[in-house]
Amino acid sequence: MKRESLHHIVLTALLAALTAALTMARLFSLPNGGYVHLGDLFVYLAGCLLPTPYAMAAAAIGGGLADLFGAPAYAVPTVVIKACIALCFSAKPKKILCPRNALALLPAAAITLGGYFLAERILYNWHAALLTLPANALQVIASAALFALLGFAMDRAELKKKI
Repeated sequence: MKRESLHHIVLTALLAALTAALTMARLFSLPNGGYVHLGDLFVYLAGCLLPTPYAMAAAAIGGGLADLFGAPAYAVPTVVIKACIALCFSAKPKKILCPRNALALLPAAAITLGGYFLAERILYNWHAALLTLPANALQVIASAALFALLGFAMDRAELKKKI
């Protein structure tokens, strides 16, 4: 096995574990059952740090495991949604917070909101899907803001070169 492949596999496992753990660690819960967490931040970082297949795997495995343990009905939709979100970002630029990855937050938000709306519509009904939109929007906004802050800090420390 090439050293580069092993490096990608280890980083994939680390980002999947961080995604799962920080998705399950709720920052705060909302009245409709939604919650804000740090897991999506690591889905975005996976997309910025890993080649596409590895990033998709880290996002899908991490998000899927978190839901498997905490909200099993959402596990399958989450695997698909998180893998698609990772596709929005690129590991090719020298910085994490480059214009392309900053703009990637927009389709990532659309995939999150649309994907979970559709999943909740299938699992429950239109009313439930509509009621969860504000909580999902808050999650997207919080994740984007935290990604911008952490990406800026990581770029200042030139961590992408070291990883």
